[in-house]
Amino acid sequence: AKLMQDVLDRYKTGILISKVTMQNAQPPEQVQAAFDDAVKASQDRERQKNEGQAYANDVIPKARGTAARLMEEAEGYRQRVIATAEGDASRFRQVNTEYVKAPEVTRSRMYLETMQQVYSNTTKVMVDSKGQGNLLYLPLDKLLQAAGAGAAAAAAPASASEAPPPPRPAPAVANEVPPQVAEKSETRSRENLRQRDREAR
Repeated sequence: AKLMQDVLDRYKTGILISKVTMQNAQPPEQVQAAFDDAVKASQDRERQKNEGQAYANDVIPKARGTAARLMEEAEGYRQRVIATAEGDASRFRQVNTEYVKAPEVTRSRMYLETMQQVYSNTTKVMVDSKGQGNLLYLPLDKLLQAAGAGAAAAAAPASASEAPPPPRPAPAVANEVPPQVAEKSETRSRENLRQRDREAR
């Protein structure tokens, strides 16, 4: 009986609300525009957040990939430069050691190596013979062709030797002079002869 009395006393003291559901909430006409703006602003915020997140998901992986590629390229470049510098330094030390032992031989060898590198990319050379103004023309391309033709003829099989040998190309003359250079040389030599005759008189 006491328990029943306690339950009745509790229900008499107040109301217990367990759930509230809002259905068809309609704001007053005076605040309808403000209410619509608030709802639209909330929707715009969510839309912009979604667009920003999509843009970040697209840009960030690309930026990370580009950064990783640049880092790898920079590391490769660093390793290449270091290896080249170490190789040059090692070669310089070796050349310096040999130069201390034999300066003349090392100097001549370095000169010959440099000339070999220069002339390997050249087909024609003009040489001033002892500063006299007479230019020697060396057609290196023709000399190489003649040497290649001679080597090919020597490597021909024995059966081909029975046939009459083909005419070998005439080797290029070492002091062959182009027409313009020849005319200039002749003019200079004539002027030199005239000047000598004047001095002799």
